[in-house]
Amino acid sequence: MQTDLISLFEPAKPERITATVNQKPGPEWHQPPIALTDQVSVLLEQNAPVAIGVSGGKDGSVAASVTLAYLNAIGHTGPRLLIHSDLGRAEWKDSGDICGKLSTRLKTELVVVRRSAGDMVDRWLSRWASNVTRYSDLQCVKLILPWSTPSMRFCTSELKSAIIARYLTNRFRGQQIISVSGIRRQESANRAKKPVSVANKLLTNKSRQTSGIDWNPVIEFKEDDVWATHHQQQLPIHPAYSVYGSSRVSCGFCIMAKEADLQASARAEDNHDLLREMVELEITSSFSFQSDRWLGEVRPDLLNGQQQAGIIGAKQAARQREQLEADIPSHLLFTDGYPEYLPTYSEAHQLGQIRQAIGELMGIEVAYTEAEQIQGRYECLYRLGRLAAARKAAKRLDEGPDSKKSPVKAIQQSLFFGCTASIAAAA
Repeated sequence: MQTDLISLFEPAKPERITATVNQKPGPEWHQPPIALTDQVSVLLEQNAPVAIGVSGGKDGSVAASVTLAYLNAIGHTGPRLLIHSDLGRAEWKDSGDICGKLSTRLKTELVVVRRSAGDMVDRWLSRWASNVTRYSDLQCVKLILPWSTPSMRFCTSELKSAIIARYLTNRFRGQQIISVSGIRRQESANRAKKPVSVANKLLTNKSRQTSGIDWNPVIEFKEDDVWATHHQQQLPIHPAYSVYGSSRVSCGFCIMAKEADLQASARAEDNHDLLREMVELEITSSFSFQSDRWLGEVRPDLLNGQQQAGIIGAKQAARQREQLEADIPSHLLFTDGYPEYLPTYSEAHQLGQIRQAIGELMGIEVAYTEAEQIQGRYECLYRLGRLAAARKAAKRLDEGPDSKKSPVKAIQQSLFFGCTASIAAAA
């Protein structure tokens, strides 16, 4: 797939003319070319709908500006819109307003979507409640943290990508959709590997007859190009940058944020209630917001005395929990939610003692603390794990697991009721 860089302006000179959030570029600065592929060009020639993701951050705003300018230049007549997934109280309070100002500046429709089941903070709280239940019922061997992580960013996948794709596939039924984002290679090693365009599986919907691609038109822009474009095009700049000195805009407190950005967020009074609510979850769960940093230590002066003491206690509980879990034999851990080995009586007894100790430490009512109960639970889950593997294989057959005639369905029912009986006997 061919990749081109298309410029609407004069070619940039070899030397870089720097710009910052508060410093405009010199008169010799020229906007760099946008990145383009044959895949994108074909869809644009067909006047495919173009949806540009914005969050109030600098990169998304610039992607919106240069993309719309390019669409105008080539005579694109398809639908265009800006789309913002609102993360609720986890957002900087100014983000929605900046998206609205950007929409006005670019004279382009803004669509705001939200997760119907609650915002980002609700998702973390519900995840913790669910993880406690899973631990109590021995559906996981170690207690699982409530937070999203750099390797498990359900904050992006569930509350942004999935919500946006659902709206777009419903609105543009029967069409191929282009989803634009402000990803830049300079941002990280991971983003440096991103393609200019790629198929977006979430935009493929058989019932709505849609498909689509992701397009990253500013992927080669440097940070000074972003700020220079902001100044040249007079785009609104988020106070997170201009007032509080943050290097990025996402959640008020982001799992990916550096210490300096967390401090910048904490300087904004609008974020203080959010910080305190998130610290409460750190205290309750004994899991720090970031793997190497407790949010409760970013601005302890914003916490009340009970919360300050709570963070100290949470750190002690975390150390004790980790020490207890370190004694669990590694082969007893689950893979894809199921055990691969059955514990011996001695191993089950040891695991029961660990579970009971963690339950007392965390204030969790834990089931399956006796060796016989744990062995029965593992046997049940082991059988269900084998069934899950069989169901995957059954998808290749004409008669799948949902058919009443399917032998796999009969096996499933047999194993399910067998496990139910086993669980009842162990309770």
